[in-house]
Amino acid sequence: MSDCIFCKIVNGEIPSKKVYEDENVLAFYDISPEAPVHVVVIPKQHIQSVNDLNEENLEIVSQIFKAINKIVIELGIADSGYRIVNNCGKDGGQTVNHLHFHLLGGRSLNWPPG
Repeated sequence: MSDCIFCKIVNGEIPSKKVYEDENVLAFYDISPEAPVHVVVIPKQHIQSVNDLNEENLEIVSQIFKAINKIVIELGIADSGYRIVNNCGKDGGQTVNHLHFHLLGGRSLNWPPG
């Protein structure tokens, strides 16, 4: 999608500090981190939100979580703990209309966040 910031990151039009990449998944550091470790994990294919997952693209969620498993080990937060967040829709706090997961760690994470 031409106006999607995450698609532009996937296409190399906007730089990012990559943490992980394979043929279907890209992970990069968030530009406004909420924790010492704050990584955004996205499918390279444009999927607007969780609401747009279907039989044809549902496998991407499994691929994303496999990538997250590798990332938390590489970043050294697998044992101490971390949080995975997905915001869906405007009222759910989704600000970029491209399916993405926030991976947060590196400190004690309180609930509710803030």
